Amino acid sequence: MIFGKVRSVAACAATMLLLAACAAGPQPTRTGGTAGEPTPLTEPTGQGRSSSGSGATGDARTSPNVKLVAHLPRTAPLNGDMDWNTDLAFQGDYAFVGNFGGFSIFDISDPEKPVTVSQVACPAQQNDVTVHGDLLILSVDEPRSDETCTSTNSDRAWEGLRIFDVSDKKNPKYVSSVATECGSHTHTMVPDGEKLYVYVSSPGPEPESETCPPPHALLQVVEIPTKDPKSAKVVSKPNFLPDQGDGAGCHDITAYPEKRLAAAACFGEGVLLDISDPVHPKLIQQVRDEENFQLWHSATFNNDATKVVFGDELGGGGAPTCNSGIPATKGADAVYDLVNNKLERRGYFKIPREQSEDENCVAHNGSLLPVPGKDIMVQSWYQGGVSVWDFTDSAAPKEIGYYDPPPFGKGIAGSWSAYYYNGYIYSSEIRDGLYVLRIDDPLTDPAKKVRMDDFNVQTQKSY
Repeated sequence: MIFGKVRSVAACAATMLLLAACAAGPQPTRTGGTAGEPTPLTEPTGQGRSSSGSGATGDARTSPNVKLVAHLPRTAPLNGDMDWNTDLAFQGDYAFVGNFGGFSIFDISDPEKPVTVSQVACPAQQNDVTVHGDLLILSVDEPRSDETCTSTNSDRAWEGLRIFDVSDKKNPKYVSSVATECGSHTHTMVPDGEKLYVYVSSPGPEPESETCPPPHALLQVVEIPTKDPKSAKVVSKPNFLPDQGDGAGCHDITAYPEKRLAAAACFGEGVLLDISDPVHPKLIQQVRDEENFQLWHSATFNNDATKVVFGDELGGGGAPTCNSGIPATKGADAVYDLVNNKLERRGYFKIPREQSEDENCVAHNGSLLPVPGKDIMVQSWYQGGVSVWDFTDSAAPKEIGYYDPPPFGKGIAGSWSAYYYNGYIYSSEIRDGLYVLRIDDPLTDPAKKVRMDDFNVQTQKSY
């Protein structure tokens, strides 16, 4: 999603105007301990509900093969008007959910009875989250007064990455931070032995900004020594699209370290990268789709890295694009085959259900289902809900299951991220908490046999 501070990025200009009102509200006041320390809570909430929560009206639409099995609503201190749930990460029996107000850790050892382990108040946009070993990393794409969890948004002096120690899931601790130009809208981990490289994606520049002046690098690489995370620092600023000049930046980058590849959605184009040297990624190819794509948002490889799915976030996440007035090739996914190390577009996918003019709906975050021999993906569509679709035939992708909650109505709502992990689909609902879904279908059932130790969607591993 794109909103918040205005960046001078031509590709996002219309989106900023559309969403400015959505991001203008004040952040809720927080209370905390000593400066720099988060405020953890341990308030188990037990089994979730099985129906939609605040603001929703009517009944959910669902395919016969998809069932909502648990729902945990947002709770204090992460349930204010602007405390939106964002991205998800997984490790063992735990799910980690980012939120504009901080992040939550859930015990999902019984996926149909998830339990809240802790919540950390540490406000900032967007707080997208990843987990590696004992470290949790948050993306901060909003100038704050300082890097601590007690910072305010009044003095726009710092933005970047925050790093936490989550070895004790009941008591996460703030460790350190890294300031990055124009903050961190999203980030991507590339593990390399005892070093963890983090690719920081952010739009820019913003000439009058203290934290985002020109020139702005397309990508910043942060090195985090896993045994000494306090010494984390920016080690390179690759410029693999020199024609962009000062650069607009990239939105999402998905790395596939085993394949030494990465695919980047850089607002106006899709990019394929060689990451054999993770500190200095090299351009293989860039592709554009000026007819159908407005805002290249995300990228997903299939398991054998012979395809890439790029998503277009038409309207920046705040517009109703899933209706008969918008073509099926816009605000959609584009499937590219990777032939002789070159991307070739094959087909498009968009959810077939019409949404109302009050429902923000567009392609957003998703992941593969680990089905051997098939290319199947689950994906969030904001108020369009969660869709499971098959792109084994790149030219003719098709939906095979869905869960579409009742409309929230006007305003930003719906599924921010929907990922498959160890037999279940987890949906981070912006205003409605955490949904757990199960799909039972002959096409997807083989995925239930695949067990993952951890999962961070922008760092792909083979299954």
